[in-house]
Amino acid sequence: MNLVVDSGNSRLKAGLFLGENLQEKFLFSTEQELFSFLAHHPVESAIVSTVKFSAEEILKRITARQKYLLTHTLPLPVKISYQTPETLGVDRIAAACGAITIFPHQDCLAIDAGTCITYEFVNQHNTYLGGGISPGLHLRLKAMHTYTERLPLPSLNETVELIGQNTESCMQSGVLHGTIAEMEGIILKYKEKYPDLKVVLCGGDTNFFENKLKQPIFAAPDLVLVGLNRILLHNVQL
Repeated sequence: MNLVVDSGNSRLKAGLFLGENLQEKFLFSTEQELFSFLAHHPVESAIVSTVKFSAEEILKRITARQKYLLTHTLPLPVKISYQTPETLGVDRIAAACGAITIFPHQDCLAIDAGTCITYEFVNQHNTYLGGGISPGLHLRLKAMHTYTERLPLPSLNETVELIGQNTESCMQSGVLHGTIAEMEGIILKYKEKYPDLKVVLCGGDTNFFENKLKQPIFAAPDLVLVGLNRILLHNVQL
């Protein structure tokens, strides 16, 4: 059994894989919950991707014959063509590797809708070219609340009317429908250059978009975990 750990900006997840198949996934509220899980789940090999918690602390608690920390210098199943690979977020690398696992040898755009919305493009030759980053839904609401004097901090649900009739619903409409328009516009721009483009959507806010985007997409909530496992298998087989 293989273990992958994804410590993102707002979520801490792990997955157990048998070969290429995800057997079970876990969501943790705290780092201590993850440590308790690791103590009771010995595995053969493991990989850790973290943008928040200490990689060293997580790695030393994993009982595995082979364990890896995801960085841009780790051997990858994609070629990285990026001007500053040392600044490339490991979650973005994992999403790109997940995309080529689902759509091998095809032009693919992976959209990760989380704290930030990231766009990762991998071409049919398995070369990662880059993408884009924009604020996520809740980050947009929080920015308006933080940097204005009177705007509130509303919650967000999936049924937001286009025409807001009070300040909160106007903010909700602007954020949700504006972000949907952003995604659709970006997808169309990529399709102008890559007509056979495949689009994969993942992230904690997937539910806000998967049934609202007019462009065909493939929703893959576990894309980053799948990508991490692909990277792990790539290194184990070297």
